[in-house]
Amino acid sequence: MSWPALYTQLVGANRHATSLGKIWLSVLFIFRVMVLVVAAESVWGDEQSDFTCNTLQPGCENVCYDQFFPVSHIRLWCLQLVFVSTPTLLVAMYVAYRNHRDKRKLLQVCGQDEELETLKKRRLPIAGALWWTYACSLVFRLLFEAGFMYALYVVYDGFQMPRLVQCDQWPCPNLVDCFISRPTEKTIFTVFMATTSSICMVLNMAELVYLVIKAVSRKLGSREKMRIRTNQKSLVST
Repeated sequence: MSWPALYTQLVGANRHATSLGKIWLSVLFIFRVMVLVVAAESVWGDEQSDFTCNTLQPGCENVCYDQFFPVSHIRLWCLQLVFVSTPTLLVAMYVAYRNHRDKRKLLQVCGQDEELETLKKRRLPIAGALWWTYACSLVFRLLFEAGFMYALYVVYDGFQMPRLVQCDQWPCPNLVDCFISRPTEKTIFTVFMATTSSICMVLNMAELVYLVIKAVSRKLGSREKMRIRTNQKSLVST
């Protein structure tokens, strides 16, 4: 997985985002991607090799590990980051479509080189179809964040890593005790990743509320302008 390539794509799309959207991207890559790549992967590097059970029965340890760790934390967090980042690419696709359409119109007119350069660097206002695209991307972000948070909580029965787990799955001869390596450290990283995910959810909800309020105020402002113009025309006619 190329995180720098994903970051480049998100930065290009986030050029048209609000200030809250820029904060969300910073939190996503500094406190989630960087922590995942730099620290979390090394913490879970011994996840299976140091998972020990008090039995020598062949296959018992692997079965118990699969029972308590059906999905690796690292892989689940990587999937979460990919799914959460994907809706932003919808905004990038729409902006690319708008730029391509406007570029084709400008090319039909001769001597528009300066306009083409301006077209590449422009920042589209979040209104009309772009507003709906951006709002939908925020809704999908919230759904993906909440879904993965719920999956992490259900699969591992909370965010705290236990020190001892018991397993009686076949081919274990009886109820065996299994021990997880560095449970406190893994609990700290799990709580940290869950907290940063919650912060991203709060930022997404705040940005969605901001977009709705801005759209409503813009709609009311346009109606007020139309009402003033109508009154002015009626006064001129009289």
